[in-house]
Amino acid sequence: MGIFDSKDFNSKAFTYKVGHVPNLVRNELIKSGAVVRNNDYKETMKAQNGVNYMETVVKGLIDGDAQNYDGQQNLTPGSTKTYSKKVQAIGRMNGWTEKDFSTDVTGGEDFMGNIAGQVGTYWQTEKQKNLISVLKGVFAMNTGKANQNFVTRHTYVCPGAIQATTLNNAITKACGDNKGKFSLVIMHSDVATQLENLQLLEYKKYTDKDGITSNLPIGTWGGKTVLVDDGVPTETEYTLTTDTALDPNKVYYTKVGDVYTEVTTPDVKDIATYYEAHMVYTTYALGAGAIEYSDLGAEVPNEMVRDAYTNGGKTTLVSRTRFLFSPVGISYEKANQATDSPTLAELERGDNWSLAHSNESVAANRSYINHKAIPIVKITSK
Repeated sequence: MGIFDSKDFNSKAFTYKVGHVPNLVRNELIKSGAVVRNNDYKETMKAQNGVNYMETVVKGLIDGDAQNYDGQQNLTPGSTKTYSKKVQAIGRMNGWTEKDFSTDVTGGEDFMGNIAGQVGTYWQTEKQKNLISVLKGVFAMNTGKANQNFVTRHTYVCPGAIQATTLNNAITKACGDNKGKFSLVIMHSDVATQLENLQLLEYKKYTDKDGITSNLPIGTWGGKTVLVDDGVPTETEYTLTTDTALDPNKVYYTKVGDVYTEVTTPDVKDIATYYEAHMVYTTYALGAGAIEYSDLGAEVPNEMVRDAYTNGGKTTLVSRTRFLFSPVGISYEKANQATDSPTLAELERGDNWSLAHSNESVAANRSYINHKAIPIVKITSK
């Protein structure tokens, strides 16, 4: 039996298997409450003849100070505001080819199940990559005072490495008394190691059907779920050294213009001009309902394409998916997008995102959703 058997391929059965592959990371994201499924987007887009971009309404919160009830004063009622929020479908596809000549022959091996497991896990990893790109875009917002205020208030910069109090300080700065909503943290493995060394992070374990127990890339920190993902942003930062004597364990750099060059033979008399390099890591903290997710589906999610002529014959499995991630209270404005599906780079553009607003044509007349209602935080640390 071939790895890819186009004659026996049942697209619906295969797609069902792909969608039901157990994924512990995805399950933990859902369980944390930070990522919530919203099937309304799928139904609305389908009802509108399969659109890829749509506008929805975010209902505002009641507010205002209570008025004195003394039997004399008249009541002046307030009202709630509604804000416009736009969402964008993301389409992705890939394919994998097997030559007839290299087909493995086994006795009754379930190749379709094996492939479904790999394709399902592949798409789950890719969707996670898109989620991180969405978060990058949100924190790149740079148009308008309200958006800049959100980025400033919801970004916490550690002077050094992440510490036990970092997360609490960050979510308090962003959301104040709404900080209790936070339930998920996404971080780089180096940051996770720092927390391990401080004995603040404990990984969850998974026991497979054969009784083998292993660590998951999922832990807990202060009662919050931690997802370890090296796809989070990192960058190198250079700062003038404070050393007065050469440290043989350090690498020093000189700066000419914007270019930093490693010093191969450091000289202590020049040490005041040397720079040190530090890796800066981004960690994201999300609260309950921070990200809405919808699996939008594709017309033909999976199919086999047979080529009997090339290399003596080969078969390609083609797989497609459509989905969306929509941060609560944040609108995808589609200011710079070339086609009906955004690339990762387009998702990461700050001008494609904005706080949900009242949608007046003149930007200066708009009112924006309260930033404290958006439980999303960015932490940078060395």
